[in-house]
Amino acid sequence: MEAKFRKLIFAGTISYTILILFFMFFAFNRIDHAHEYSEYGYTFMLVPEAVPLQFPKLTFSWLYDFGNIAAFIPFGVLIPLLYRIRFGKFITFFILAILVLETLQTLTYLGTFDVDDVISNTLGAVIGYVTYRVGFSSKISCKKLFVSALSIVIFLVGIMVISETINYVIEKREGPIHALTDVIEITGTTPMTENLPSFTVAGKRIEPKMNVYSSEGESNKKYDYILGNKKDVWLHFNFGIPDAGDFKGEVKIIVDGQERLHSNEQYSQEAEAVEWHFDKVSQITIIVSGNAKVWDVEISEMKHWWE
Repeated sequence: MEAKFRKLIFAGTISYTILILFFMFFAFNRIDHAHEYSEYGYTFMLVPEAVPLQFPKLTFSWLYDFGNIAAFIPFGVLIPLLYRIRFGKFITFFILAILVLETLQTLTYLGTFDVDDVISNTLGAVIGYVTYRVGFSSKISCKKLFVSALSIVIFLVGIMVISETINYVIEKREGPIHALTDVIEITGTTPMTENLPSFTVAGKRIEPKMNVYSSEGESNKKYDYILGNKKDVWLHFNFGIPDAGDFKGEVKIIVDGQERLHSNEQYSQEAEAVEWHFDKVSQITIIVSGNAKVWDVEISEMKHWWE
């Protein structure tokens, strides 16, 4: 390699490295957020939580993921051009450098150590090295440059396809929705599940589809359900006080001994729909008093496709 060309490559590598360091340590208002990071202490995210790159979406998140790969492709070309090192030595050096930089981000509170970033950055460097071997390791030609550019596109598309496949396999999706009455009832009374009455709440006609919980003229009624330590659960329900009769009533929802909802005529004037997610839940208690009603109480679990 001519000395003049080598100097240009070296200057370009230094300039590009400075640009990347700026984005890693100072861009995205990192200095302004440093105080927030310091309140939580050093953060090391050592377990991968996301796939490297999904199919294109017009979101900042996708652009960030794309940049985490694409921004490090040039290093896979520039470093071997300067030092002619083999892939094993190059990728080892690169990973060590990224690990050091990620650690510095955490120690300076200008970011967090994120193994997802390490994986994405390394994939970019690998694509760059393949590009170097295809188009830059020997005499450069227009054909080789075209094949190099094409190889970058093919690798990026390949990463997207693999990422989407992995995401489809490991991602949980909401399973079938069942009425809460389908789980084991341990105490209390049974809600209405047949010939469900319609009513109006704040002028809106309500036609329950699955169940209705009410006090049925008593001071209050309690419904207890055990779910047996279900994990990753969604609970859906509606509540309100019908227009007909006295506009008085109260609803309490207690989950694993903790009161999660307490509403009455003073706090709620209209029908309200609620969705809650629980990492784990064992028992749900519904207490209804007065003219209040709870209806269409449903439960679903997040499951993998094979479940």
